[in-house]
Amino acid sequence: MPEDELSRSSHSNAGKNLVNGIKTNPASNSPKSSLSVPMGPPVYVDLAYIPNHCSGKNTDPEFFKRVRASYYVVSGNDAANGEPSRAVLDALLEGKSQWGENLQVTLIPTHDTEVTREWYQQTHEKQQELNIMVLASSSTVVMQDESFPACKIEF
Repeated sequence: MPEDELSRSSHSNAGKNLVNGIKTNPASNSPKSSLSVPMGPPVYVDLAYIPNHCSGKNTDPEFFKRVRASYYVVSGNDAANGEPSRAVLDALLEGKSQWGENLQVTLIPTHDTEVTREWYQQTHEKQQELNIMVLASSSTVVMQDESFPACKIEF
């Protein structure tokens, strides 16, 4: 194919076959299995929200290898839709074990769920080994006629 045709071809496909901004293989129906994440250094942030309400659809150990946060917020309170996902919580352990440095990580669940409690109890020793702390919501905010759990984070 001549260079000018190749150039037009690649421009006409701009933005296609992307999942969360990452190029995918159009021959595959499973974006997760076909992600081609460019290699590069990890990204360090203070706070990261685990995507998609902690669903296993878009988050795997590679996410935690690449996005290194002091605090991860775990949302999700819908067991019927697999939120939060036990596989994502396990991926945090696997990804963090690859960091090569023992930075403190705090996991902040937004809801007290059975999945989170079971994961916490079953992996507590591994969490300690990897310097991961799970922050329990022990504070409550009261606004008008409503109250809800809350947590304060200082940087």
